[in-house]
Amino acid sequence: MDYSMIGPGIALGMGCVGSSIGCGIAGMASHGVMTRIEEGHGKLIAMSAIPASQSIYGFLLMMFMSQNIKAGTLLPLDAIGIALFVGLAIMFSSIFQGKCAATAIQATGKNPALYGMCWAALGIVESFALFAFVFAMLII
Repeated sequence: MDYSMIGPGIALGMGCVGSSIGCGIAGMASHGVMTRIEEGHGKLIAMSAIPASQSIYGFLLMMFMSQNIKAGTLLPLDAIGIALFVGLAIMFSSIFQGKCAATAIQATGKNPALYGMCWAALGIVESFALFAFVFAMLII
């Protein structure tokens, strides 16, 4: 049995699972706020989609891992270890980014002037997924 693509699959799966949970959390908040405000719904929808970016990191990591495994420069067991821990970092980053987006959406619903400032926390949480991705690329 060939186990060579388990690591890349873990990386993709964890990125996508985290993104779906994060987007779901933020999306539910945006739906609640949209029932109370008359305009600015597009901003709320955009904010609720932010956790989706981590699925891109998982996808890119999957692609680079599978290429390196096929080229013989990355052992399948090493790929599993990297994918597991980097995938966890990406997954938790997207879940907590969804929670930050949910509170940002609620704050924007109460005071639209806060919209721009709320992006700072979203960017900070995103940076941890980006750090994990970049550091994984350095060791692959």
